[in-house]
Amino acid sequence: MKMSELVARRMYDLVEPIGLVPYFADESDEALLALGLRNVWDAYFAGRAAPLGRGVPAEVVHAIFYNFAPGEVARHLPRVWDLTTPEAALSARERGCVAGMRRILGALADDPGVARAGDLLLKAATSAPVEGRPLYAALRALPVPQEPVARLWHAATLLREHRGDGHTVALVAEGIGGTEAHVLHALSVDLPAKDFGRVWHLPAAQLTAVIDGMRARGLVGTDGWLTEAGRATKERVEALTDRLAEAPYNALTPAELAQLVADLEPISATFRKTFPM
Repeated sequence: MKMSELVARRMYDLVEPIGLVPYFADESDEALLALGLRNVWDAYFAGRAAPLGRGVPAEVVHAIFYNFAPGEVARHLPRVWDLTTPEAALSARERGCVAGMRRILGALADDPGVARAGDLLLKAATSAPVEGRPLYAALRALPVPQEPVARLWHAATLLREHRGDGHTVALVAEGIGGTEAHVLHALSVDLPAKDFGRVWHLPAAQLTAVIDGMRARGLVGTDGWLTEAGRATKERVEALTDRLAEAPYNALTPAELAQLVADLEPISATFRKTFPM
């Protein structure tokens, strides 16, 4: 692995816990549900799809998000925009995430390291090309918060979606579909697909058909676990994802990168203690 890929992987480990705030801190869902949304999945799709705007069809959001089973996006979009607006959803999501971050970080939220990390992370997050990265590009078009905790969360979200867009490219390059991506990940960490949180709710026949298709391609063995070819595929997906995530960090000098890592370490460690990662 090249040094730049090691940097991308190290930064993923530090940034991902911040990027997960909307999904593990209750304050985000609470702020969105207060807008009149029906359930937490309404909140998820309203919050995450809001940068794309009201007029983007469910089919397009499905393609961009990539890893939802057919029909799941359409159960929430565009219905959520009859209940609220993208602008209100963006404001509520940010407000809830900042509240959640402050609760979890406690006194650390006002440490000078948070402001430094937010500024440096934003420098990286706004430096990469947007071509081929639809969700990252949509987020780049939003105003940047000035409050330090909000700024840090916004920068982490930009980088998470930048990496996510690249991960989709890596999956497409390997011919791994959206539901297959969840099966591939679950089996790679020795977890039966039926027990994995993102696909366990699917009808058994639907999940079985996905696994059978992967078995026919030599990715899953007769024992239900990844074959050597399946594990090699997963490794290639992760390696390409890391390579495609390098660009933002090239904007930082070695000294800036070292300072960013030092400032993010206690922040990320605090979130890791709180979130089930």
